[in-house]
Amino acid sequence: MATIFSKIIAGEIPSHKIAENDEFFAFLDISPVAEGHTLVIPKKEVDYLFDLDDDLLGRMMVFTKKVASAIEKAIPCKRVGITVIGLEVPHAHIHLVPIRKESDIYFGNPKLKKSPEELAQTAEKIRAQFS
Repeated sequence: MATIFSKIIAGEIPSHKIAENDEFFAFLDISPVAEGHTLVIPKKEVDYLFDLDDDLLGRMMVFTKKVASAIEKAIPCKRVGITVIGLEVPHAHIHLVPIRKESDIYFGNPKLKKSPEELAQTAEKIRAQFS
């Protein structure tokens, strides 16, 4: 059975895409902990990030680095934090969160309430910085 992330990749569920290549897909989290909170996923459906083969994981990190760089240019922050939790969806994924302080990446914080239009604007700002 396809995960929600596989359905997003297939276009069956809408998303605010940031970047995509043959192997990976990056899109905004619809319940962000900070503006610009982005998920990076492999197109290959694997439950746990550390079950990816080493070469694929390495390429995913290089792709993730490019996405993080675009986020950092588009969203005011000190850094882009990275976390792997992997409990909420059984599809390997990395969270990229623009942060000013450590507590900005705490997932127990209230989620931001962003309209689809606001998410679309944020995605466009980040995509404009992607190289």
